[in-house]
Amino acid sequence: MARRYSGDNTARTIAGNFRFSKVIQIMQMKWKTRALLKSGRAVVGTWLQFPSADVAEAIAGAGYDYVAVDLEHGAFTRAQLPDIFRAIECGGSAPFARIAEAEQRPIKAALDSGAQGLIFPMIETREQLDRAISWSLYPDGGGTRGVGFSRANDYGEYFDAYRTALPDQLTLVAQIEHIRAVDNLSDIVSHPRLDAIMVGPYDLSGSMGLTGQFDHPDFVAAMQRISDICRRHGMVMGQHVVEPNPEKLGQCIRNGYRFLAYGIDTVFLLRASKCPPIPR
Repeated sequence: MARRYSGDNTARTIAGNFRFSKVIQIMQMKWKTRALLKSGRAVVGTWLQFPSADVAEAIAGAGYDYVAVDLEHGAFTRAQLPDIFRAIECGGSAPFARIAEAEQRPIKAALDSGAQGLIFPMIETREQLDRAISWSLYPDGGGTRGVGFSRANDYGEYFDAYRTALPDQLTLVAQIEHIRAVDNLSDIVSHPRLDAIMVGPYDLSGSMGLTGQFDHPDFVAAMQRISDICRRHGMVMGQHVVEPNPEKLGQCIRNGYRFLAYGIDTVFLLRASKCPPIPR
């Protein structure tokens, strides 16, 4: 039988303290985004479509408040999410998930993997939003989320701390991507637990038969309706500036948008990697 040394307990204590301080540090970062939104500051993140932890860590280190993993159009699997979110945290940003659809299973998978914010796609009615938000919160926080140990709560080691913080600190955003959503927007933004809405300009314009025609008078009028309703209800407005353009980003902030996504990793690569003109 191996002899047990008193140093074993010391090593376990040091390891436990390190793990605890690591969790506290991550949780402090985790809850930063919603507090920034409530302070009125513009929160600027970006979009991730490459299923690579290396890309996730690199783009998270570029200074964004959050990095949203695009589970709707990206090629991510459930098994990749913990490593992707871990890489984003290592890079210094908050890991968000734009889930594939506002349904129970993808919401649970993203949160259990460690998402610190959720962006619900294609929200068109208050009933849709009610269900999505309920699936995002534990029963003692007003929701119906399944209770279990996962990476998000360090596999149960700090479950109580995570469960207690979640109701007030998880960032929840509804994407407005259809003209029907604009018609129902007053009901949508009146949900007390919704933090922001984000306009999906391509989908919204497409639903109007004006795909990509962002200067069309009808699209401009729809955007003005969204702005007016959000201001009336005190709701944070958001938009995705898909094509990286600092002037456009600044214009959005001056126009009152406070939750913004800037570019996509795929777009950054395509724009930066174009072969320059070569004399032949």
